[in-house]
Amino acid sequence: MAALPLVRAGARVLMVERGDWVSDPLGATPQATPGMLSRYYTTDAAYHADTDIGHKTSGAFFCVGGPTVFYAGVSLRYREADFVGPAELLADSGARWPYDYNELAPYYADAEAILGVSGESGTDPNEPPRSGPYAMHSPPLTPTAQALHAAAHGLGLHPFRPPLSINRVAGARAACNACRRCDGYACAIGAKGNAATVVQTLVEHGMELRSQTAAVKLQAERGRITAVDCVDMQDGRRYQVHADNVILAAGALATPHLLLASNLIAANPGGRVVGRYLTRHCNAAVLSLFRRPPGGGVVPYKEFAIHDFYFGHPAKPDLERVGIIQQTSLPMAQVLHEIERPLRPIARKLMPHVMGLIVIAEDQPVFENHVALDATRVDTIGMSALNIHHRHTQRDLLCRSLLIKEARRIHRATGSLGSVWRSINTFSHALGTVRMGDDPATSALDTNGRYRGIDNLYVTDGSALPTSAAVNPSLTIAATALRAGSRLAGAAPMSRTGSAEVSHQQQ
Repeated sequence: MAALPLVRAGARVLMVERGDWVSDPLGATPQATPGMLSRYYTTDAAYHADTDIGHKTSGAFFCVGGPTVFYAGVSLRYREADFVGPAELLADSGARWPYDYNELAPYYADAEAILGVSGESGTDPNEPPRSGPYAMHSPPLTPTAQALHAAAHGLGLHPFRPPLSINRVAGARAACNACRRCDGYACAIGAKGNAATVVQTLVEHGMELRSQTAAVKLQAERGRITAVDCVDMQDGRRYQVHADNVILAAGALATPHLLLASNLIAANPGGRVVGRYLTRHCNAAVLSLFRRPPGGGVVPYKEFAIHDFYFGHPAKPDLERVGIIQQTSLPMAQVLHEIERPLRPIARKLMPHVMGLIVIAEDQPVFENHVALDATRVDTIGMSALNIHHRHTQRDLLCRSLLIKEARRIHRATGSLGSVWRSINTFSHALGTVRMGDDPATSALDTNGRYRGIDNLYVTDGSALPTSAAVNPSLTIAATALRAGSRLAGAAPMSRTGSAEVSHQQQ
């Protein structure tokens, strides 16, 4: 997204990507494998994660477009108040957005147009102001989703359709065929808007892409990046690339990893926050069993969301931020993969009787939650390996607990026989490790995403976001990257110039 305004402005742009293009999206036998996501997961990065549930070795997803190729496509904007943040959440973290919602709103509109987001404006109970409706509508509710919506309405809640970056109208991209293999799968027909579809457009318009190429160090001299050290992942060849400006967008783990490995902390007046204040939402999946599948067993895909508890919960009036509830799909192959083989036939029969809701609680930015280099280990490309430390606060866990109770209440109203929940211990929503802000002492990036102390280095991924809010972060990452790229290119938002529609057609 940061490269897009630059390519439009005629700049010569080179993109370096450690992974390769995703091919054969569903695989030969998608029902028998844990999903295409696993093919692009590797422990080559050798992250050691110390979290609430103990120690484990974690890997990363390397491919053109990154994890967005496999994401669910939920494209929610931060709320207006998320750009301020309450004291009970921020505490002494110093996390502050350097601009408000109105500044980012036109870039949200651009991102929605580029990705092809479909949705129903005016139904989200705390939706921020919009300049217009979504370009495409959501499809009709499945019978199962109708049952969920009816149960939530009966409880006095306000369910709505979450906006999705899934194309509904045939044209520049294929229209969704409702295969329901979105979350955890690459789209076989290209209907899901993601970073890879944007990269493809940019390559067609002149950008050079070097896939299977890892950046291992940023060379700096006199306050500027003078070269990027790269490794060809196919033959091990090492070489340097040079550019007037360097944009780093490797994610909230790999971006601070590269900055730390490049010894760029001392150059930044806010260098102490690099790698710190890691947030990742406090999530859980709530699964319920039904005697008869609601609505005849048609599994809905992200057709249900509850935002009634976004700005608080009646049981805890001192909390100004809690979180949201969303319907989640249950990939059959992934579930069976995690179950002992003798129990799989039983699980296969029960799966149509199981429905899932995911709860997403906003988590606090905490200095102790961080990533750091491990000098005792070296990864496959010669970098010091990365250690991750993260613990949710008691406040985070309380918010998640409140949402789990509400999710169970919705399932009971829908007719469930009982429910179980499990925490989600991934870093799929990781944010905040190289945050932006107004104060040079408490933020590593300035208002435009420039890395303080280095004139020609910019960071435009989730690590730049000071707070996590309580919604899926992908659209906000896209919007902030568009803003940073536009500022660097000297371009106005497309939604203010009237060219967003043209952009979507070019996609």
